[in-house]
Amino acid sequence: MTADKATAHHTADSSQEKDISKPTGVKALLIEVAGMTHFSGRFFKEAFLPPYELNEFLKQSYLIGNKSLPLVGITAFIMGLVFTMQSQPTLAKFGATSWLPAMVSVAMIREISPVITALICAGKVGSGIGAELASMRVTEQIDAMEVAGNRPFKYIVVSKIAATIFMVPLLVIFADGIALIGSYLGVNLSGHTAFNVFFGHVFNKLDFIDVFPAFVKTFFFGFAIGMISCYKGYNSNEGTEGVGRAANSAVVIASLAIFIIDMIAVQVANLFN
Repeated sequence: MTADKATAHHTADSSQEKDISKPTGVKALLIEVAGMTHFSGRFFKEAFLPPYELNEFLKQSYLIGNKSLPLVGITAFIMGLVFTMQSQPTLAKFGATSWLPAMVSVAMIREISPVITALICAGKVGSGIGAELASMRVTEQIDAMEVAGNRPFKYIVVSKIAATIFMVPLLVIFADGIALIGSYLGVNLSGHTAFNVFFGHVFNKLDFIDVFPAFVKTFFFGFAIGMISCYKGYNSNEGTEGVGRAANSAVVIASLAIFIIDMIAVQVANLFN
């Protein structure tokens, strides 16, 4: 009993020493940023060097799109419908209901649809990637691939990040279309507007500055989701508990990065208005 107590006491002391030795606060943040920066640099270095894992890239693109498409479509439809129904009474008070299609389209395409779609991908895709890579790290599959000379970073990480960069913009375009259809149905719940009249107003009021910046920033959203999720999973080293932590932190940090990128994109776009 005495030996068992001594062992337990020694284990508790060791765990406390580990917790104390871990960096916290600003130091931990700086280390994390430095790690992600190095990880991103390694991605860009590996991405342009052959061999290219085209089959794995197409597989990951299909999985990301297939997993997210139903949820993105349903969410976009509800957003377009509800936003239209909420805005219509306010515009009617000012006799400006004719501006409803233009207002909804600009709001959806410039801001709401890209951000919400990216957040959905961060929650659904990002958590999956983080948990998958963390599981592979815990079960030493990545280590086995490295020993065998199979270049796991190229096969696992590069293909996943490239797939998120490619698929997030496509999902946003899909969400834009579905949201406008939901808006059209919302307009017709309290009246009747012809399909060609509604979408005529939509496209007449959309400018290049409304569409192009919103489309470009979705590539950065995709990169942030893929890079952060892969980084947290690939560098997980805390055993089975690390799998859950990797998935959770991937979602949280990727969601925060989406808002930061969106804020920067809005400021840059305003310079050209």
